[in-house]
Amino acid sequence: MPEHISKKLINWASILEETTRNQAVATSKMPFIFPHVALMPDAHLGKGATVGSVIPTLGAIIPAAVGVDIGCGMMALRTQFTKTDLPADLSDLHTAISSAIPLSAGKYNARVSETATPWVSELKQTDGVTQADAVAPNWRLQLGSLGSGNHFIEVSLDEQDRVWLFLHSGSRGVGNKLAQKHIKVAQAQCVRRWISLPDPDLAYLVQGEPEFSSYLQALNWAQKFAYLNREEMMDRVVSCVGEFLGQPVQTEEEINCHHNYTKREHHFGKDVWLSRKGAIDAGVGVPGLIPGSMGAASYVVVGKGNPVSLNSSPHGAGRNFSRAAARKRFTRDDLDERMVGIAWGRSNAFLDEHPDAYKDIDVVMHDAADLVTVQHTLRQIVNVKGD
Repeated sequence: MPEHISKKLINWASILEETTRNQAVATSKMPFIFPHVALMPDAHLGKGATVGSVIPTLGAIIPAAVGVDIGCGMMALRTQFTKTDLPADLSDLHTAISSAIPLSAGKYNARVSETATPWVSELKQTDGVTQADAVAPNWRLQLGSLGSGNHFIEVSLDEQDRVWLFLHSGSRGVGNKLAQKHIKVAQAQCVRRWISLPDPDLAYLVQGEPEFSSYLQALNWAQKFAYLNREEMMDRVVSCVGEFLGQPVQTEEEINCHHNYTKREHHFGKDVWLSRKGAIDAGVGVPGLIPGSMGAASYVVVGKGNPVSLNSSPHGAGRNFSRAAARKRFTRDDLDERMVGIAWGRSNAFLDEHPDAYKDIDVVMHDAADLVTVQHTLRQIVNVKGD
């Protein structure tokens, strides 16, 4: 059962640091919250608002409560292959995927690929492209690139040893710049109105004003970019796997979902702006993806439509240690041991992604038992990350 911290804050996280709890309390006290903030099992400290929170608002949106990686999310595809179709050594497949997709912050494509051309055309015709052009004229070259941090591309096996392709990424540099631009606008608006905030990153934009409309336009564009970015990367992963195994990949099942976004939804009798910052839509029958950390299980789920959670569920394991703390705490030998049987980048750069830098995904999924039903459990056999 969830913990009712207050009338405006309901918590599903059994692992919750005091600083994270305090941050969520501050967000829940904003005057336009309705009906309450829902704190997911993977909740941890974020910029302004807690990562792993669902924030419903009336007449306003807090840009930092959406996050700076607008539209970040996951995509998974089940293939026709099984473990018996794979060779023992998957290092060449890791190399092929790493070569096909630009990895790490600031790494982009040299040109727009043939598969990305229709996505670029669609984005050029979407409201908000003028803002994207202004902050990041090279956004076309960013489409189909991974980024760094906890973003990944994986080949995994499910409980029946069927092969899945799984990736996690968002709107890259262009989404970040759009988010930062509008966070600053929101802060300036609150200063202009002499509004006192518990945190400057809880600055908000008011519905009906031009600044709100401008942000919504940028938000929708970046969410579409993030969605199509995953589609483009998955196309390339599919090609790599098909070439590696000598036959085309057949798509048996596919899911593409955001976990940093805002949309209009109806909850407790009112239309609200629902910002999921590190949470996925878990409405009745809605498919979703909850990845564990590097070296841990991931889950394909279906939502239960829990109304108190605002039809939401966690988006992953959630950090237990900051990146700096993880680099000091964990050793390369330990990481090597945890990654036995997985083709990965074998770099000290990934120490901050050590599985124990995150919450235990089994605890997170136990906490989420009344939010989602698990359909498949995935174990990665290839892990590609940017350093």
